[in-house]
Amino acid sequence: MTWKAIDHLEQINKIKEESKNQPVLIFKHSTSCSISGMAWNRLQRNWQEGDFEKVSPYVLDLLSYRDISNAIAQEFAVDHESPQVILLKDGMAFYDTSHMGINYQDIIDKV
Repeated sequence: MTWKAIDHLEQINKIKEESKNQPVLIFKHSTSCSISGMAWNRLQRNWQEGDFEKVSPYVLDLLSYRDISNAIAQEFAVDHESPQVILLKDGMAFYDTSHMGINYQDIIDKV
């Protein structure tokens, strides 16, 4: 399996519903930011195949889809950050962190 890309505004409602069955992870990635690139690389390197059974992961290229990034911030009542990880459960954000706070083990421990 691979991480699913968020590239349509309509996906927000689908992701919200999906989080009622399984936790969802959104990684907001700025493709022009070295810190974001480092956080994304660390997360991908540590990701295990079995993690897909624990959490459904999505990635958002926020430079290409800033409107979706803003809608996610509004829908889930989290301040916009980049890079940023948001965990959703039961249709609501229950954890978010950014920059060097993005840590694979912390994320997996939360789900």
